[in-house]
Amino acid sequence: MHGKDGKPAYKEPHSGKASKVTGRAILANTYLDWAATAPLQPAARAAMEAASARLASGEWANPSSVHGPGRAARRALSAARETIAHAFFVPPESLIFTSGGTEALALALSGADARAHLAGATEHAAVLQAAPQAKRIPVDQHGQLDLAALTAMLGEGALVAVQAANNETGVLQDLDAIAAIVHAAGGRLVADCVQSAGKLPLPRTADFIALSAHKLGGPAGIGALIVRCKDGFRPIQSGGGQESGYRGGTENLLGIIGFAAAVGAMDADFPARAAALQRQLESAAVGATVNGAAAPRLPTITSLHLPGIPAATQLMALDMAGIAVSQGAACSSGTLKPSATLEAMGLASAARESLRISTGWSTTAADIDRFLAAWKPLARRARAA
Repeated sequence: MHGKDGKPAYKEPHSGKASKVTGRAILANTYLDWAATAPLQPAARAAMEAASARLASGEWANPSSVHGPGRAARRALSAARETIAHAFFVPPESLIFTSGGTEALALALSGADARAHLAGATEHAAVLQAAPQAKRIPVDQHGQLDLAALTAMLGEGALVAVQAANNETGVLQDLDAIAAIVHAAGGRLVADCVQSAGKLPLPRTADFIALSAHKLGGPAGIGALIVRCKDGFRPIQSGGGQESGYRGGTENLLGIIGFAAAVGAMDADFPARAAALQRQLESAAVGATVNGAAAPRLPTITSLHLPGIPAATQLMALDMAGIAVSQGAACSSGTLKPSATLEAMGLASAARESLRISTGWSTTAADIDRFLAAWKPLARRARAA
């Protein structure tokens, strides 16, 4: 979006500077809600613009067409698939492109034969809605799955869905250990790696793995399901035979190319930088507690509980200061309901008084300082109450 003079009408997030939109001064956001979505990677934008030009010129067409432009598009699609597969150390034929992580999870939960479904008590709403009949596996006060309960609940042919990293607290699950328990009982594991992909290696032994491009700096509207073995697996969306018959509908070529470019731009050094930012934030948040602090966590997500100050009050004050954070999952935070994740961890009061602060590759120490400068008056108010 550009103004009449051809210059951008807004500033990119993280600048902390004032900008002007329609002549009114506003504060540019300090963006700390990367767990909801990551800004588009420059490499992804460039790749999509180049692909769009090829489509506009007629050089590319529908990837299913047998003529020259169709074959050219098919080659581009195959190259993108190979890029993503190579980055995640999986065979290209194991990737089924979907519209995002939600569809990938629904495809796994509905497409795989199962005698019963189980899901962690703190799973994303996409899992709980796709398998509402699933038995809930309890978690402890730190948010980690109760493996003894899982073992007791398992039966032959069960399909078990577990997040690699929780989207609200960042708490990690040992998916390889969980997979061993599930497989020993004759079941299969669906791993939700939407938050962890690009930050941690994918689990080696999960049967199904869900990914989403926009959490990695790719475009929204594209994701993938990795299927280790397709025996007994069936599509939930029929069509023209795309994705080897497992997901009908013309492929989102631009989105897939943007997905591949974002994956190619992943920075192996980013998790270490994120860990330093997390230490900076949590060590300075005096008066607050970190939900799930005793468990292994992603370095990019902090769930911060400030007793006595409702999350809605905190969000309002921070938003007015130009700080973008959230109460929890983006799919539900707009309602400002208590966090079901924290309630499942036995943290009922924290469920109403906690914020999620999440960082990404362009987050700086100055961004954390700006958050703290806006948040500390709230903490002082809480201590004075």
